Amino acid sequence: MQKRTAFKLCIAGAAVLLTACGKEEPKTAPVAPEAKSVAQAAAEPMKVAFVYVSPANEEGWSSQHDLARQHVEKTFGDKIKVTWIENIPENADAERVIRDLAQQGNKMIFATSFGYMNSVLKVAKEFPDVYFEHATGYKTDKNVKNYTARFYEARYLAGMLAAATTKTNVLGYVAAIPIPEVFQGINAYTMGARTVNPNVEVRVVWTSSWYDPGKEADATKSLIGQKADVITHHTNSTAVAATCEEAKIPVISYHSAMHKAAPTMLQAGVVHRWEEYYTSEIQAVLDGKWNNTPVWGGSNVHMIELADVTKNAPREVADKIVKTYQSLEKGEFHPFTGPVVSNEGKEMIPAGKTATDAELQNMMYFVEGVANKVSTQK
Repeated sequence: MQKRTAFKLCIAGAAVLLTACGKEEPKTAPVAPEAKSVAQAAAEPMKVAFVYVSPANEEGWSSQHDLARQHVEKTFGDKIKVTWIENIPENADAERVIRDLAQQGNKMIFATSFGYMNSVLKVAKEFPDVYFEHATGYKTDKNVKNYTARFYEARYLAGMLAAATTKTNVLGYVAAIPIPEVFQGINAYTMGARTVNPNVEVRVVWTSSWYDPGKEADATKSLIGQKADVITHHTNSTAVAATCEEAKIPVISYHSAMHKAAPTMLQAGVVHRWEEYYTSEIQAVLDGKWNNTPVWGGSNVHMIELADVTKNAPREVADKIVKTYQSLEKGEFHPFTGPVVSNEGKEMIPAGKTATDAELQNMMYFVEGVANKVSTQK
């Protein structure tokens, strides 16, 4: 399996590359349907499908999954046959597409957006011999697995960079939908920022959509109007990066380092990597060893990185980011270690305690330093 760099930092023309190590073993390994080798069951290539919510060739969420799709095609060669479909909305269309893919004989289907969850679960019951994997969800079944990355780890590092860049002490954050994953990112970003500059505040504008370039651009302009002079986002298009480029506002992109969208204003990218994960999951099915244990991987399993950090980052902050990453990689540091206090003054994580995964997956509050009140999903 190809090893991936887990963090890239470029300072004064020199690149610092860190590779991740170690892998957390699952506590349980439920046996999936037909726990036998697919390679033995059929002489033909195993059919694998990917479903994307946005364009695969646009810098962002789906492009990172598609890079991994290309990687597995090269890795497995004629052992697999891959289909991928883009721009599938999170509604009845998703259910139709996923069912069609199962009917076409795909043995493994990766549904790569949160809103596909219920569609996946429904179709999976109709096709018990197909392996379904759903990105960023939280429900499983005998033949359904969910997977995601600990994006908040790289968010913490990005906050440190943003705090070193701001002149107004106002950081902007374009957010999609108020769910725990998004709160984790906003809070980690804020806490990382305040380790560098305790005077910064983070202002959030919601779009109520994962992919809506128009709303994302408008949210960015609103934050610029609120004096935010460094902006990041938890949305799927390149609109935030492009709007910042036009306004000459530094931007930290999400999903990929958006060089095309913001060639002069990009400060770094909070990036997820799926190559090794998809390779290992496909291999598990081929070997008859697949299980439905959920995966939530971080820097220790090559799933996140803060990529392409600007060479203009102050040396002391760049060094601090590297050291913090190394601590994350080794499991020596966790961003949500107490005391963690909400922006309403309530202690959420006591001093000396680290948030459990269950607590993180139910995070619906803002920490100190976030200017907004909590908005809940309707």
